[in-house]
Amino acid sequence: MKLTKLVVQLAALLSCTSWSALAAEPAQQLGLATDYQANSPTIEAVLGYPGGSRISSPEAIEAYFNALAKAYPEQVQVHSYGRSWEGRNLYYVVISSAENIAKLGDYQANIAALSAADSTSSKQAEQLIKSMPASVWLSYGVHGNEISSPEAAMLTAWHLLAATDATTQGYLDQAYVFIDPVQNPDGRARFVSRYYMTAGLEHSSDRLSAEHNEPWPSGRSNHYLFDLNRDWLALTQPEIAGQVDALLKNMPLVYVDLHEMGGDTSYYFTPEAEPYNPLITETQRKALWTIGENNGKWFDQHGYDYYTREVFDAFYPGYGASWPLYHGAISMTYEMASARGHHFRTKDGEILTYGDGVQRHFIASIATIETVAKERQQLLQSYWDYRQQAVQLGRQSKQRYWVFNPQQDAAAARRLAGLLTRHGVKVEQAEQDFKACGNQYAAGSFIVDSAQPAYYMLRTLLDKDIAMDADFIAEQERRRKNNLADEIYDVTAWSLPQMFNVSYQTCAKLPRVATVAAGTDLIKPGQVNQADANVGFIVPWGDMNAGRFLTAALREGLTVKQTDLPFTHSNGKRYPAGSLILTHADNANLAAIIQDLAVASGAQVDGVNSSWVTDGPNFGSNNVQRVHAPQIAMLWDEPVSSLNAGHTRFVIEQQFNYPVTAIRAAQLAGANLSQYQVLIMPAASSGALQAALGERGQQNIQDWVAKGGVLITLGSSSAWAVDAEFLSSALESVVQTKAPSHGDEKRVEGLLFKQREELMHYIQADHADPYWTAGVITRLQVDQEHWLSAGVKPEVFAVTVGNQIFRPLTIDHGRNIVNYAGPNEVLASGYLWAENQQQLAYKPYLMWQPQGRGMVISFAQEPTYRAYLDGLNILLMNAIFAGASHASPLR
Repeated sequence: MKLTKLVVQLAALLSCTSWSALAAEPAQQLGLATDYQANSPTIEAVLGYPGGSRISSPEAIEAYFNALAKAYPEQVQVHSYGRSWEGRNLYYVVISSAENIAKLGDYQANIAALSAADSTSSKQAEQLIKSMPASVWLSYGVHGNEISSPEAAMLTAWHLLAATDATTQGYLDQAYVFIDPVQNPDGRARFVSRYYMTAGLEHSSDRLSAEHNEPWPSGRSNHYLFDLNRDWLALTQPEIAGQVDALLKNMPLVYVDLHEMGGDTSYYFTPEAEPYNPLITETQRKALWTIGENNGKWFDQHGYDYYTREVFDAFYPGYGASWPLYHGAISMTYEMASARGHHFRTKDGEILTYGDGVQRHFIASIATIETVAKERQQLLQSYWDYRQQAVQLGRQSKQRYWVFNPQQDAAAARRLAGLLTRHGVKVEQAEQDFKACGNQYAAGSFIVDSAQPAYYMLRTLLDKDIAMDADFIAEQERRRKNNLADEIYDVTAWSLPQMFNVSYQTCAKLPRVATVAAGTDLIKPGQVNQADANVGFIVPWGDMNAGRFLTAALREGLTVKQTDLPFTHSNGKRYPAGSLILTHADNANLAAIIQDLAVASGAQVDGVNSSWVTDGPNFGSNNVQRVHAPQIAMLWDEPVSSLNAGHTRFVIEQQFNYPVTAIRAAQLAGANLSQYQVLIMPAASSGALQAALGERGQQNIQDWVAKGGVLITLGSSSAWAVDAEFLSSALESVVQTKAPSHGDEKRVEGLLFKQREELMHYIQADHADPYWTAGVITRLQVDQEHWLSAGVKPEVFAVTVGNQIFRPLTIDHGRNIVNYAGPNEVLASGYLWAENQQQLAYKPYLMWQPQGRGMVISFAQEPTYRAYLDGLNILLMNAIFAGASHASPLR
């Protein structure tokens, strides 16, 4: 077999020619001393251009991996784990020796046994550790505009298969290499298409060029504009939910998420910055250091700059580079300076190329694979020890059992149980009533026994609070006192029960209870009680089962009424405000479809043979409104936040199952909005919104509201509502205990500072904003005497990010429907600066202001934040559907 040297083969693969191939740059030689099979399918042979010379589309990358699988059927397997929203294949590739690939099923069974530390014996585990291959999972391109890593995925796979040296083949003898080449194919396709639309005769390295400035929403996010690297808690997107399923099936020992960052940097790899999540063990931290050291050795050999520990902490568990840690794997982030195209001129005047990124990600990938192969037995041993320790810690815990009562919110409890199961946590459901820790629980309650191998995972998902290291917090407070930015990278709170608004209790012991596995279903099919009722049906309001029933009924064209007040029916049952009423008199063939609606939505529907009400409003009362199916418009494109726009559209379309029409700001100025009943303004800066809409656009919206439209503003767009005089509130500056008294003259009276703190206080701006909050979970209090809060519990939770604090509306202008709790209760989880905690207390979270025949409903924060605030969904549904039914347009 003819062999070619790497300096020849990789020179072609990594040449950084421009797209037009008119100005080829010198080849970058990696200098690895190995030979390659001459007939191995190279990137150029399959795709028609050298690797690193063009930004490959998702389809091209998939074609290349299929070519490798065809050329090496005994060493390569391609497995699908789903489809993206736009229908693209989601897949991972397994590469190893022929012997290992033939035994992939055995490996999956063995890693499952090693994972089951609550049932596998130590002797069995010892035998597995001695004999099993290790495993590493390399995930590329979770952000679609971080372009070099998917190309490096192709090069890594080719190198592993085509190299003939004993060292490389030894890697495959010792380990399975799992490659997810393109985690976000929709975002990458968006970037590639738009990038080459801007390219001219030559590629520009100027950061001002169109090539380096993507239009909204950029290729970073997926179809629904999610940052997929923040979806590892809620698992709402198929790209991440499917990957989690694949990870649980194969449970790799090491996981790497390969990214890009600003082009003026170098390369980042593990170990991470402080703070570490306290549920990450010291053994894991040492392993991260070992991997980083070996990466550093490889980078030194090739003269590549890199850095570690300065940024990208390991505290928040909702990243791909964090999630596997809590099952016992070692996981980390790699970041390469991005050319964001073919060429990029750095601040130092150097030209960074696309091929540079491909090279460095390739080297980091191979270095990591080497570490995994060399540390095979230690990694397997550490994984087993972690899982075994998890079971022991759960057994020793005084809060061993977590019990969730579904009676308060059946939909949220079911969703939480299913989601935990999808995370690999064992959840049981009681088949009988039982009593524990002084509480009585009904059959159907969910039980999580923390004495299980997923102990660390369930703790990080369920704990009310995960504390950052005290020394780290002290350092952040010191920095703030010195007017330096804090180093908190992401949100500091993420407790799923709080975000879902599901209450629970923990117990040290439980009686013997008959249970069944909860399963992964997020919705339990609903049912109709007394399906042959001759008057109609009532659906109790207050959870997403009822919410899905409402949208399904409206889309079926049914006539649905909704009560503003609670009532007691003659059947003896008390129904909460917001409950839905459907009668045969209003709906032909109702009986034929009511069962299907209940099953699909999860709703519990009560048939009634009488409309008689013993307390509260009757069916024909003015306190009972018909819910018309509203047409919903949403402001789209610049200047709104693409993330908030995407999150909100996803929640309404995919969780509420209701369509949304996206409208760009330019069209709103002169648009006839009369066909829409609801307009949603996602988060956007006030100034940018004013500029984008102009006076004409703002006046058009104001006229539409006055005629009966419902304007819903989210987060920062609520500040625009204030500035544009839609909302009679105001944004607050930080509370000043003493005015700085800055002089505006050239000469001012003398000023004495007795302490440094006085100086630091003086140099603050006269009207500074409150200090920025990275993200905490806050406790909210709900005014339950308004239709906007129908079916909502007296207390709910929200994520609060940023520094917006609104003044409450006065009663002559509207109502403050939801407010932050008092200063001692407002912080539910996370770390909140003391002065913000005081200032947030009792301030509005949700405001309602009528205007003419319509109204403005403003959320101070984003109720759809990352689509994991399920506990706020009913509030948003009320704003949309009850808002439209309470407005008074001329119909």
